[in-house]
Amino acid sequence: MKIAEIQFTPWGRIYDFDAGEANLSVGDFVVVKTDLGVEIGRVVGTKEINAKEIEAAKLEIKPIFRKANTADLAKFEEKESQKTEALTVCKQLVKKYNLPIKLIDAHFSFDGGRLTFAFVADGRVDFRDLVKDLTKTFQKSIRLQQLGIRDEAKISGDVGACGRNLCCQKFKKDLGNISSDLADLQQIAHRGSDRLTGICGRLMCCLAYEQKNYEEAAKKLPPVGTNVRTDRGRGKVIGWHTLKQSVDVRLEEGSVIEVQIKK
Repeated sequence: MKIAEIQFTPWGRIYDFDAGEANLSVGDFVVVKTDLGVEIGRVVGTKEINAKEIEAAKLEIKPIFRKANTADLAKFEEKESQKTEALTVCKQLVKKYNLPIKLIDAHFSFDGGRLTFAFVADGRVDFRDLVKDLTKTFQKSIRLQQLGIRDEAKISGDVGACGRNLCCQKFKKDLGNISSDLADLQQIAHRGSDRLTGICGRLMCCLAYEQKNYEEAAKKLPPVGTNVRTDRGRGKVIGWHTLKQSVDVRLEEGSVIEVQIKK
C-alpha cells in the first residue's frame, strides 16, 4: 500500500493516509476526512507499507479524499490570512486573564468548524475562561494545544551553529527524542552544553543523525573492561575511539596505549 504522510500544521503530528492511485509528491496539498472533520494538509513524505504489517499493527489507514484543487487552495489561503487577526484577539484575552502562556500560531480547520491556538508554557495552565471567551468571539469549537520548546523553534525558524537554516524547520519531519546518551555515544559530551544545544535551548537534533552509524561502529569494539592481548602485553580496555576504530588499553604494568582494532 502506498502511504502519504500528511501534516496539517507545522507543529502538528504527521498522519498516514492511503494514497491509492493518486500521483502525489512532497509539497502537494490534499483534502482528507479526519475524526474531527474535513481538513487540508501537506504531503511531507511517501512510503510503502505491507498490508500484513497494517493488519498486524491494527492500523486504520484512511483514504485521501482528493488532491487539492484551485478552489481548495484559494480557501486554504483565505483561512491562513485570518490567522493574524485571530492571534491578536487571543493575545488580548491572554493578557486580560494574565495567563503565563506564549501564543505561537493559530489554525482554522478547512471545514470552518474549529480554531486551534498553539502555545508554549512552563507548566499546566487553567485557560477555561479564555476558551469561553474565544468560543463566544469566533463562534467555533476552540482548542488550545500546548507545544514543546522545540516546536516553537521549528515554527519561528533561525540559523543554527552550522550557518544553515534549522533542520527542524527545513526538512526534519519528526523531532524525536534527543537525549544526552547520544552525546555520550558520539564521545562529544565533554564539549559542554553550550556547544551541544540549539537555539531552542535543547540538545541539537543533529545528534540523532549519526546514531545508527555510531552504534554499528561500536559493535566492532570490545566492551570497556574487557581483558585483551596486545603487541605490548596483556591489558584491559578502558576507553573507545569509535570513529578511529581503536581502543585505549591499560597494560598490566600501568601504562596506557591506543590499539587499533583489526578488521
